[in-house]
Amino acid sequence: MKASIAIQVLPAASNQDELIRIVDEVIAFIRSSGLNCHVGPFETTIEGDNYDQLMDIVKECQHVAIKAGAERVSAYVKVVYRPEGEILTIDKKIKKHAQA
Repeated sequence: MKASIAIQVLPAASNQDELIRIVDEVIAFIRSSGLNCHVGPFETTIEGDNYDQLMDIVKECQHVAIKAGAERVSAYVKVVYRPEGEILTIDKKIKKHAQA
């Protein structure tokens, strides 16, 4: 893997159920990319070899949240990019912590 991003999408919503529904739509969009991803309680991590593809996903997450009904959306994004070489993958970072 050449790049990894973690994104936390924070849509403005009228209540918690609506917030969860909008975030679920964003997660469904991320999963539809076909890239390896891990959903956590605060953010979703996505990894791939194409940096531009990952950045396009970050941008589109905002559009998905708005189309899903959010009046506005904020996002926190973390990026690791190594064009020459490999980064630590999601699996290497968390596999030992997975519950059986």
